[in-house]
Amino acid sequence: MTETHVISSGSLQATVRAQGGELVALADAKGPALWHGGPEWPRHAPVLFPIVGRLTDDTLIHGGRSYRLTQHGFARDSLFTWVERSADRAVLELCESPETLAIYPFRFVLQMIYAVAGDTLSVTTRVTNPAAKPLICGVGAHPAFLWPLAEGTPKEAHRLSFPEPELGSGRSVEGGLIGGPIPLPFSGTELPLAEALFTNDAIVIPDVANRSVRLVAFDADGRERRALTVSWEGYWDLGIWSKPTGAPFLCIEPWAGMASPVGWQGEFADKPGILTLAPGESRDFIWRVTL
Repeated sequence: MTETHVISSGSLQATVRAQGGELVALADAKGPALWHGGPEWPRHAPVLFPIVGRLTDDTLIHGGRSYRLTQHGFARDSLFTWVERSADRAVLELCESPETLAIYPFRFVLQMIYAVAGDTLSVTTRVTNPAAKPLICGVGAHPAFLWPLAEGTPKEAHRLSFPEPELGSGRSVEGGLIGGPIPLPFSGTELPLAEALFTNDAIVIPDVANRSVRLVAFDADGRERRALTVSWEGYWDLGIWSKPTGAPFLCIEPWAGMASPVGWQGEFADKPGILTLAPGESRDFIWRVTL
């Protein structure tokens, strides 16, 4: 069984792999758009499940028992099985196992559905509850795009452009947990990009008002050199992250849930922003990137 599978629309090509159920390459005629992985950060677009971010003390409490579940959960390090592989679509699946039940006491079916059409890749995370009790989880996407997006363009010559202003507050990140409200570094609908934005970790936007954002690289005369658009459905929070140490990527992360608030510890089902699926329920979370 091959480890990777390539899908193509003719104008767009994407590679996914069974390890982590992860998108590992994305390119069009202008070249790669997805971070290739490297010493700065070895991942590409990890699947965040069954939590987004960290739990307090990396501990999940359910039914009075404690389980050790580390940052972003286990899906990104698990081997998925192939369900479907065609020229323009790939489906991978992960289910509970004795290993997952030891750290996360829920049954689940997690499918990653990748499809390309024209200049757009769509990524659907489908979570199904096969059990007779509620499934409690968080779901997140974590794609890392090249920054600079256009070769030879300074990182400061990029910006994120949103359709509408984000009028709410962001949240600080303290030791991987969610802290108090902070102002968002927007100028209207624009977020000028610079490494210093990420000195204190990610930019976290709870209850994000927008459902899409453009990453744009400009030349010295202010003209667009290259751009991509990320859009999402079903997710309600957004994270934007890079490393403030010269790492050449920018992560645009739609989330359904986020890390535990600082000082919060309780039953997993009571965690702020958590997702609960009834027995037999299935829910889709979709993000798309258009090059």
